[in-house]
Amino acid sequence: MNFLRRRLSDSSFVANLPNGYMPDLQRPESSSSSPASPATERRHPQPLAASFSSPGSSLFSSFSGAMKQTPQAPSGLMEPPTPVTPVVQRPRILLVIDDAHTDWSKYFHGKKVNGDIEIRVEQAEFSELNLAAYVTGGCMVDMQVVRNGTKIVRSFKPDFILVRQHAYSMALAEDYRSLVIGLQYGGLPAVNSLYSVYNFCSKPWVFSQLIKIFHSLGPEKFPLVEQTFFPNHKPMHFTHSLR
Repeated sequence: MNFLRRRLSDSSFVANLPNGYMPDLQRPESSSSSPASPATERRHPQPLAASFSSPGSSLFSSFSGAMKQTPQAPSGLMEPPTPVTPVVQRPRILLVIDDAHTDWSKYFHGKKVNGDIEIRVEQAEFSELNLAAYVTGGCMVDMQVVRNGTKIVRSFKPDFILVRQHAYSMALAEDYRSLVIGLQYGGLPAVNSLYSVYNFCSKPWVFSQLIKIFHSLGPEKFPLVEQTFFPNHKPMHFTHSLR
């Protein structure tokens, strides 16, 4: 009798009884009863997909769900994507005013402005240039040069000027100050500045600026060679120094 009582009190033994056999013993207990036995769990296995979920699978499922919610255009009304045309910046033109002994193009070969704009070098002397400057249209330069026996005629609008030649000389027909004025009129940036290039066309004018510094700092800090300026060759009528 005690043996039967122990067997009937064993939950695993009751759970393995056939259906309909001793139904009073197989009646479900209240919520305070002991958890189900391993045999019960074996009879009701949980689906694998519901019991296991990795982070990668959940992320992919969320992404898939979002893609499914995205409205899709009808297949017959879908427009083909418009091809994107790359914007090609025009080369920047650097006008170098210098003689042909120095080839400035090799110093700028492969160089680019802001990493993507090419530099095109045009080189000529003052004597090989002519121009027309406008208030709103900038400056149009006409160049006629001879390279290796071939005459090259070209017109262009420079973006920058590099001046490596004197714009004024005492020699005959070597006064190019009008070209410097035209470049300044067209608002072109330059190195050195066109203002300084024009000022250096007159050595007495430059020396007059040095005299200002001489009087401002004094002879000890800024010594200056003594000079006398005469505006022309006419004789002077004073017989003694004004000092």
